[in-house]
Amino acid sequence: MRRSQGGLPFNAATVLWTTLVILFLVAASTAQATGLSGSKHDFSTKGWGTTNPCAFCHSVHGISVPGSNAPMWNHKLTTATFTLYSSPTLKKTTQQPRGPSKLCLSCHDGTVAIDSYGTRTGTHYATGAANMTTNLSNDHPISIQWDHQTLSASSSCTACHFDVSNNSTTYTPMYSDGGTHYMECGSCHEPHDTTGQVKMLRYTMSGSQMCLLCHGK
Repeated sequence: MRRSQGGLPFNAATVLWTTLVILFLVAASTAQATGLSGSKHDFSTKGWGTTNPCAFCHSVHGISVPGSNAPMWNHKLTTATFTLYSSPTLKKTTQQPRGPSKLCLSCHDGTVAIDSYGTRTGTHYATGAANMTTNLSNDHPISIQWDHQTLSASSSCTACHFDVSNNSTTYTPMYSDGGTHYMECGSCHEPHDTTGQVKMLRYTMSGSQMCLLCHGK
């Protein structure tokens, strides 16, 4: 029987190496499944002017979209006026979506094309459930001021929340503005899909755990 250099029968060595290669590819595929590449926010294979998945929102050079303090923002911003959520049990005053949430709505309100980035005027709009429209009256309120406690290094706060500007791995970030903190779209959703949860959530919905992080009784 023909033998490989490693001493195993040739057929056995071939099977072994083939198996190792397959396992490596499966592992690599699994690793890449959590993150922007290959996620629903990866438009790099659509033929919409770039193969860079980051370019639809960010640009390292030549930023052409003013009015946003998001990191290197490169996507056209929505100018829509939204119909807001209201409820007799809501204890906060709603307001038009603030900057961090407008970044999301600049694709998800259906008024701005997904491929309107940089100097490009796009023609491809969010469809189906991804198009939330400008009517947010049946959606969880956003841009709500969070003042349950003063967000600080106190363990009673950081067990649930953190300032999104910090490099933290907890699941419910709040977005600061002059020391005041707000709940935004990104408080529940991770736009880069690094958590691997459905709907790009920051935490699992199993047993309503995502909801109970804030609404625990």
